[in-house]
Amino acid sequence: MRSIKFGLLFVLAMVCSVLSAQNMLKDKLSTMSEIKEFKPLESTVFPEKYVTYFVQPIDHKNPAMGTFTQRVYVMHRGFDRPTVIVTEGYGAMYAERPKYEEEISKLYNTNLIVVEYRYFLESTPQPKDWKYLTVEQSVDDLHAVRNAFKAIYPNKWIATGISKGGQTTMFYRTFYPDDVDISVPYVAPLNYGIEDGRHEPFINNVSTAEDRKKVQDFQLEVLKRRATLQPMFDEYIADKKLSYPVPLDELYDYCVLEYSFAIWQWGVTMDKIPAVTASDKEIFDHWMKQSDPSNFNREGYFKSFFVQAAKELGYYGYDTKPFKKYLRLKSAKGWVNRLMLPDELKGVKFDKAVAQKVTKFLKENDPKMIYIYGSIDPWSASGVFQWLDLKHKKNLHIFVQDGGCHATRIGTMPEKEQTQIKNLLNDWLNE
Repeated sequence: MRSIKFGLLFVLAMVCSVLSAQNMLKDKLSTMSEIKEFKPLESTVFPEKYVTYFVQPIDHKNPAMGTFTQRVYVMHRGFDRPTVIVTEGYGAMYAERPKYEEEISKLYNTNLIVVEYRYFLESTPQPKDWKYLTVEQSVDDLHAVRNAFKAIYPNKWIATGISKGGQTTMFYRTFYPDDVDISVPYVAPLNYGIEDGRHEPFINNVSTAEDRKKVQDFQLEVLKRRATLQPMFDEYIADKKLSYPVPLDELYDYCVLEYSFAIWQWGVTMDKIPAVTASDKEIFDHWMKQSDPSNFNREGYFKSFFVQAAKELGYYGYDTKPFKKYLRLKSAKGWVNRLMLPDELKGVKFDKAVAQKVTKFLKENDPKMIYIYGSIDPWSASGVFQWLDLKHKKNLHIFVQDGGCHATRIGTMPEKEQTQIKNLLNDWLNE
């Protein structure tokens, strides 16, 4: 009987201990003046998970301009654990999924903080003044979040992000080199112009001649079938209630030009591409799956991204030469300004200052950073490994997965490279 009582007391003590830890985190969040509101979320991975609404200045240089609330997700494992901060480049709604877990956080059993990017989803200031959508303001946001949570999580910090989020990781380390201990940008380009110029030659040389021909032959077939596919295309757009500042026959051309970038970016295998003898429906359905015109909708989800691409982040252009005979477009030059920008921003000038600042930082410093790229991803054409000399770098490492696409991660790498990356991270976390 006594042993049963002891067992019950032990279980009760454990439950009380867990509840106490939960209350401690809740109490700490409650005392943070920067957090306007927070709500618990379900998680099958973390003992505790919250969405918080973090008050940020619209302009960090002039707080009198007012504030907005930035959505920040907090996933807790322990006050003594390292913390991964995901420097998102877009919205962060995915973090609400009960099963969500970031790769590095899973590997090292860390706390996890996901910061939604300003001007996306619930982190959009009102009114939406584009002047304050800048790289510098975004990393100031991250700096404020990190400073607030550093008091709760004093152990090592790792910043990481994917694609535009990977760019944000890179920018954050450049502007605030001492905020985090480790940075891991995935598939992060560093562009020097709104049409950088390195992506088109990359696509013309990627993979094998046979594979490139198959991709280009499909694009040509779509152009040759315009008479039958254009009505299907127009109906597709009407059904989705999309609108564009260019005629739909020109939009058709843009979707054809975009196709090759999309194929290589996501590593679509050649057996997925229909033969040029396939039916109109097979051709059309595959084309829309890879190059949906929704991605060109300037009022859609990517609107804020294209504003930044035109101002500071840069983008890619299109090689029209192989398709000249069939295009309705006179030229694709300046397509981002023409197709993707709000009317009030058309003609905005690209500023190279951020890219130059990052270049200088990486050349002159040796931060604990691991860059990860895929070799067939067109974004790797403007990856930092194309020019950065690692000869005298002890801490900065770059891994390029052979045959890897934009979905390249630590877990997709060959076993040897996975081990190298994990050992580096483990060593740094234990220093």
